[in-house]
Amino acid sequence: MKNLVEVITKALVDNPEGVVVTEKQEGKTTVIEVHVADNDMGKVIGKQGRIAKAIRSVVKAAAAKEDKKVVVEIMQ
Repeated sequence: MKNLVEVITKALVDNPEGVVVTEKQEGKTTVIEVHVADNDMGKVIGKQGRIAKAIRSVVKAAAAKEDKKVVVEIMQ
C-alpha cells in the first residue's frame, strides 16, 4: 500500500523528492502518512479535497482486495 500511495503522490507534485510516505500499524488498521512540501499541499488535496478523496478510494479498494483496513493521512 505504501508504494501505491508514494507513486500516486509523486506523480501529482512538482517536487517529488519532498514526498515522504510512512506506514505504521495501529491494531488491525494500517495508517499511511503522506508528508509533502508546503507548496505541493494543494496539489495533493485538490479542490474541495477531491484528489485526496480519490487517493483514499484507490487505496481502500486495493486494501479491500487483501482484506485489510488502511487509512491515508495527508500531513504537512
